[in-house]
Amino acid sequence: TMASPVSEYHSSSLDSRITSVGRICLFHLYLESKYQEIIYMCPFNGAVKGKVLITNYRLYFKSSDTEVPLALDVPLGVISRVEKMGGASSRGENSYGLDITCKDMRNLRFALKQEGHSRRGIFEMIFRYAFPLSHSLPLFAYVNQEKYTENGWLVYKAMEEFRRQGLPNNKWRITFINKSYDLCDTYPTVLAVPFKSKEDDLRKVAAFRSRGRIPVLSWIHRENQAVIVRCSQPLVGMSGKRNKDDERYLDLIREANDTTKKLTIYDARPNVNAVANKATGGGYEGDEYLNAELVFLDIQNIHVMRESLKKLKDIVYPNVEESHWLSSLESTHWLEHIKLVLSGAIQVADKVSSGNSVLVHCSDGWDRTAQLTSLAMLMLDSHYRTLRGFQVLIEKEWISFGHKFASRIGHGDKNHADQDRSPIFVQFIDCVWQMTKQFPTAFEFNEHLLLTILDHLYSCRFGTFLYNCESIRDQQELRSKTVSLWSLVNSKMDIYLNPFYTPESGQVLYPVASMRHLELWVTYYIRWNPRIRHQQQSPVEQRYKELLALREEYLKKLEQLQLSDSSSPYQLANSTTPNTTSSTASTPSQQYTHLQTPF
Repeated sequence: TMASPVSEYHSSSLDSRITSVGRICLFHLYLESKYQEIIYMCPFNGAVKGKVLITNYRLYFKSSDTEVPLALDVPLGVISRVEKMGGASSRGENSYGLDITCKDMRNLRFALKQEGHSRRGIFEMIFRYAFPLSHSLPLFAYVNQEKYTENGWLVYKAMEEFRRQGLPNNKWRITFINKSYDLCDTYPTVLAVPFKSKEDDLRKVAAFRSRGRIPVLSWIHRENQAVIVRCSQPLVGMSGKRNKDDERYLDLIREANDTTKKLTIYDARPNVNAVANKATGGGYEGDEYLNAELVFLDIQNIHVMRESLKKLKDIVYPNVEESHWLSSLESTHWLEHIKLVLSGAIQVADKVSSGNSVLVHCSDGWDRTAQLTSLAMLMLDSHYRTLRGFQVLIEKEWISFGHKFASRIGHGDKNHADQDRSPIFVQFIDCVWQMTKQFPTAFEFNEHLLLTILDHLYSCRFGTFLYNCESIRDQQELRSKTVSLWSLVNSKMDIYLNPFYTPESGQVLYPVASMRHLELWVTYYIRWNPRIRHQQQSPVEQRYKELLALREEYLKKLEQLQLSDSSSPYQLANSTTPNTTSSTASTPSQQYTHLQTPF
């Protein structure tokens, strides 16, 4: 069956939804007959009786209690952990059932009747289809049959993006040395390197950089020709190894821009961590790099970020502790980490804006490095602030440059305690949201796009965020066998557009990275709390959309009048207009009274 993008259901009974839910999945199992009495232990409404439907894509629960009209729609990819709660001999009401931990800040608990292993079937179904890779099954994206008017895989083409930036030129060239992924198996196939560098130089540098991730160009400033270059740490080790080829190569990067007297190297790590990395063969650029200066940005590693988000989840779900809210929030350090990432990106952008080339790395160059380069590029280049440009930015800096989405998110994998998991990309999107709050007219896209991206980061409905790098995506034939998230987005762009967008091509955005100006992204982190829901849309934005719709209506009316052959002065009064309940004439002032203004 062709799957259709179903996100909401409007029919009243669960039975009538089976066909529509079934359309989005190639396989579904309806559990009504066996699990009519399943109970959702809702943290906001108490125990709610209802029915559950599980397909190979989602868990769908609908309450049978008319007083609590409640529905849950949970893509199985969002599930991090499924546990059995209580045993056959457990005492107490609703003590036997399932505990489900989700990756999107919520947990679900279901209770069943304690008779004849009543939860076994539902547990096995969820466990099997939430973790397909642990059961030798394909990820849902590979069986998804959705069709869209636009092919999102065509959004980003490396050569087109380099040409947009004015490359190649007499200082930078494009190399295909990695076309078979033999230079670096986690890098893309198309790379921009200094014009004077030889292919043999690149191989020698790769031997001295962690994972072979050599310094390559991410972005070039059109006017001053300063660049952002990204890479991984040098393999200095405890003995303080040197590599003349690496030192010379960094000098070529510096020389490619006339005004750069010293190449600024931004090491995302805290100094102490970078020093500690020497013990495992890594390290940082020392004094032997003569025309360079090293700056540590103090951004913590993936483990610290994971624990910080866990603490945040504890204080926002299920209940928000109002009385100690500020101190609780502070104790998670989440906004502090956001501040340091943004502050680092501002330093990178400012240095490039003033005409100096920079090099950015962390340990392996696929986590903090991607955060810093992409945010700095967002500040410097207004193209990335458009709806399509932002897609290009994510495809380029995150997906093609090998951010380990599979390891960080754990797609389809039951190992919930895996130490590789970390919300690095979530943190990036949070930083973008902070920028959209500080510059409400500078971005063509709205908050809904950011929420959609994060929801499908986990859902496995699209191929966009699957796997760790391009070489594996090629092996898995991702582009030919799965649908891109951008197919969905670009087929209904209207809902992702910011009505206040004002293009300003040359402007560099410098957000204020201080705790006073940062705020918790409530509509993402606390959206499951029903008390928060109604606050989601800004009254100003809602009113603006209403006025745009009204304007559209009048433009259509004007067009009708111009096309009309009749010269009757009563033409407008006698024609029917949308959104009017009466056939009588409707003047503009009368029309306004039909609008629900939220102020």
